[in-house]
Amino acid sequence: MKQQSLTILIPVIQDKVDPLIKVLEEVKLNSKDGIAKDFDSLGIIHYARWVVIDHGTSWIEDEKVRIPKLLFVIDYDGDEMEMLSQLCRQSAATLDLIYSFCEGYQMLTMKTEDTMAGYLAMHKIKDTAVYMGSPGRSVKQIKEELRLRNYIRDFLDSRTWVDVPAKTVHKKIQEAIPRNTEFTFLNEEKASMPRVNYIGLILVLIIALALLPVIVIWILILHFFYEKKDENFTMKRSQLDGDYMTELEVYEDHSNQNQFTQLADMKTGKVRLITIKAMFLLTNLLIKLVFNQGKLMGIPTIHFAKWVLFDQDTRVLFFSNFDGSWQQYLGDFIDNTGWGLTGIFSNTKVFPKTNFLMTGGAYLEENFLAWSRNSELVTNYWYAAYPTLSIKNVNNNTRIRVGLMKSLSEKQAARYLKLI
Repeated sequence: MKQQSLTILIPVIQDKVDPLIKVLEEVKLNSKDGIAKDFDSLGIIHYARWVVIDHGTSWIEDEKVRIPKLLFVIDYDGDEMEMLSQLCRQSAATLDLIYSFCEGYQMLTMKTEDTMAGYLAMHKIKDTAVYMGSPGRSVKQIKEELRLRNYIRDFLDSRTWVDVPAKTVHKKIQEAIPRNTEFTFLNEEKASMPRVNYIGLILVLIIALALLPVIVIWILILHFFYEKKDENFTMKRSQLDGDYMTELEVYEDHSNQNQFTQLADMKTGKVRLITIKAMFLLTNLLIKLVFNQGKLMGIPTIHFAKWVLFDQDTRVLFFSNFDGSWQQYLGDFIDNTGWGLTGIFSNTKVFPKTNFLMTGGAYLEENFLAWSRNSELVTNYWYAAYPTLSIKNVNNNTRIRVGLMKSLSEKQAARYLKLI
């Protein structure tokens, strides 16, 4: 089943921001017996979050006052309207409570699952670049493959296998599985791991080489006429608002997974807009062609991530669902894809100093980590369908399933057993 992502952005009634935030806090506190239970029962939602934005100033030293808005971000399986209809049927009371603070909601004359779903769909905004760490895997499949892996692990732990050839162990596992009716899905549904599209990648490289003179000239113009005049972010984390940093940390490290929500304003001018759109085009191409094995540019911890250009392309939102701590996550980004982050976010206001689009920026670690915190938003509510699983676990479990009924050599069987 195809994975999808949806971003919904709805204005909040001006004097209803504080009550909305309090309601979202209550929804979070009662999540296990409330909305999370609803999401679990639907069985098609991987991640979801609500974030209230623009209820203060939008950026460092930016005096512009904006209309407060409520973001609803959902990573899910299947058809958009079918998912929204199921959600509005399952969670009508909670959604009614939340969206009663949003503009236009009270105008719905009859609140049915269809009218509520239509209201949400009417306010969706287009995602710009979307990454999925386990493409093609539904929530149902991920949980089934977890049960399969745990069963095989328990089977292996039930006896000693000293001096038993790996090929023989693999065959014993094959013989044990059909006796358990819990795994009938193995016969009903075929599974496979996505593959790198080398032909597509070669075509992209050929196009990039053909455009190389234009790219070099563009980067030189960007550096000498724009980067040298940029206002740069020079603060360190010790200089940031301590109370706000504490508030952000309250929402972190409650499970093996974490979330990250970020908002930045675009630098003005067509040159910056063309540059960031080109970077997003490259990002989307690489995600589809290469980064479909559970690693984004070498980062093995991201389940879902996406960028959204909105507000007439004047602002950028970034959302991520990842394994481990915030510090480790940003460190992985710096080590593996600092050039990519710099290439994208150097086009937003008050970023650490960059040179030639892809140097400096994220590689100025202290400034970049402070900038990341300073542009991060409080995620008012966050849901994860399988919070104990790392993205490596998810992909390994699929590999375990795919290799289960194959005929393997001794060497292949030894590699297979290392996955378990």
